[in-house]
Amino acid sequence: MLQQIAVLILLCISLAAQTTAPERKVQKNVITSVRDPSIRIQIPESVQYVGADRWILYGIADCELHTFVEADAQRNVQRLYWIQFEGYIPTRPDLHHTYDSPRHSAIGGLDFYVDTWVRPNGAATEPGSDREHIETLIRSKGYKMPAGMMYVRLVHLLDEQKRKELMIIYGEDLASTRLTAAELKEGGSAYGRWAAIEKDVIERAQKKIAITNTAKP
Repeated sequence: MLQQIAVLILLCISLAAQTTAPERKVQKNVITSVRDPSIRIQIPESVQYVGADRWILYGIADCELHTFVEADAQRNVQRLYWIQFEGYIPTRPDLHHTYDSPRHSAIGGLDFYVDTWVRPNGAATEPGSDREHIETLIRSKGYKMPAGMMYVRLVHLLDEQKRKELMIIYGEDLASTRLTAAELKEGGSAYGRWAAIEKDVIERAQKKIAITNTAKP
């Protein structure tokens, strides 16, 4: 009986490991996904791969993220590439994504919702969030985030039910603008300059990310 129980425990551990192990393959600056969706994502060769994480986000979504950075010799992050595959778990059929950004962009034939924002380092992070996971991963590899970053979020919904998504977040150090996140946010002293800065960072994000659809016709 004890032997049977031990075998059952080992089986459960093995199944849990299979569930949480990242599925997508990374080779240098390329991610290959064979499902949800079947694509190849290529980013600049200058990136360093930080690593991957997979978990059940807030107990409702299977989330797999991959992190790349461009950093200086002191491991200060200058650019961030946050690539995330996510889908609500089958036991929550009531849940659907509700993105409503009026801005869209097409990359590799896929339609993406587009959002932007600025964020100071040390801003409050929700416990258990994907942001917490990626920041923990970055710190664990010895990288340091800059004082402030500007971000472009690109979200592609895979299905009509809006239950699965591909999310790509591109971030840049704000140092190049010589402005802070507080100055650039809505209501900040330099908010009037954000529209032009935002336009440029969106264009850079689009140029740095290449997507190839590998699904069989």
